[in-house]
Amino acid sequence: MDFEHSARTKSYMEKLQKFMEDHVYPNEQTYDDQMTAFGTNRWQNPAILEELKARAKAQGLWNLFLPESGHGPGLSNLEYAPLCEIMGRVSWAPEVFNCSAPDTGNMEVLERYGADWQKEKFLKPLLAGEIRSVFCMTEPDVASSDATNIRTRITRDGDHYVINGTKWWSSGALDPRAKVFIVMGKTSTEGSRHTQQSQILVEPHTPGIKIKRNLPVFGYDDAPHGHAEILFENVRVPVENIILGEGRGFEIAQGRLGPGRIHHCMRTIGVAERALEKMCARLLSREAFGKPIAEHSVWEQRIGEARTNIEMCRLLTMKAAWMMDVAGNKVARTEIAMIKVAAPNMALKILDDAIQAFGACGVTKDSGMARAYASVRTLRLADGPDEVHNRTIARLEYGKHAPRPKAR
Repeated sequence: MDFEHSARTKSYMEKLQKFMEDHVYPNEQTYDDQMTAFGTNRWQNPAILEELKARAKAQGLWNLFLPESGHGPGLSNLEYAPLCEIMGRVSWAPEVFNCSAPDTGNMEVLERYGADWQKEKFLKPLLAGEIRSVFCMTEPDVASSDATNIRTRITRDGDHYVINGTKWWSSGALDPRAKVFIVMGKTSTEGSRHTQQSQILVEPHTPGIKIKRNLPVFGYDDAPHGHAEILFENVRVPVENIILGEGRGFEIAQGRLGPGRIHHCMRTIGVAERALEKMCARLLSREAFGKPIAEHSVWEQRIGEARTNIEMCRLLTMKAAWMMDVAGNKVARTEIAMIKVAAPNMALKILDDAIQAFGACGVTKDSGMARAYASVRTLRLADGPDEVHNRTIARLEYGKHAPRPKAR
């Protein structure tokens, strides 16, 4: 594996960093001010976001995430990794470049598995950044870390499917720009546990859909995106809305979640880098007990560990991305699982230290640390909890050392 980025990657990194410096960082306060101006009706899109999206699109910094696709530059996972990290330094920046979750995963699903009409109706406006989308998988009444537990039913009735069930943590469902839901549920209770699930496209205005509530994260509403609990009650959709066919839902989910997991890790490294930068600046600017706080040995220890841990996670992320490119997501599942556990835990430690460095300011919105901590903490649950990924790692490791049958 080459430790130097390709010339193309370096070019995109330079362009992206310049865009962030010229347009995103200077408008962080503008974004917050526009959201605050909405008052209690926060489910609106701030004007600055659309302005920056137009700029990014004009500069060719658009749909960078799709590997082996004619809809973007066709970057590999390894090429995209450092770009995703740069975008991750500001929570809303990925949307500026049309690279935000869950849209990236949903676009990948439609690109790989969607019928032509599904691509025309839903993928095309998603790629243009004109609409947003939702992925409805997790349920409140079962341990959704095991996708075979899902209870939502998708029942064939003539030329329609009827959907009944409750989903939650359906990110983006409260956004008025959300025009399509991808819903995972059971079309059968027979056969293999992994062939009972299907995925289907549902438009949010379809009768029988009820947004029950938004689910705040540590008190943050995450508007205008949000995370919803949704009731599907006798929701009828045409048969042709099924993706790929009945019983293919688990297969689609695995194809979707692999890249999604590593994208989360890439962005998380960006969060950790920015937290480290802010922490160093704070420690160098404040004095306590007669000398800069940075010179107290406990902080030298914490800063040293932070730099080391970021670099380790970045290298593991790069290895996972490289393996996905050269051998496929299935072969890279150990590396994907490892980085999905390591990156959020690494970032949380650095964010916790940064909060400590900022003192009381660290737990306010002023430093940005509290908001970042709340967001990163969810990643130890999103796209599979740590325990599930460690289970995968352990089982693959056991497989290397299991006793082989003796020859007869």
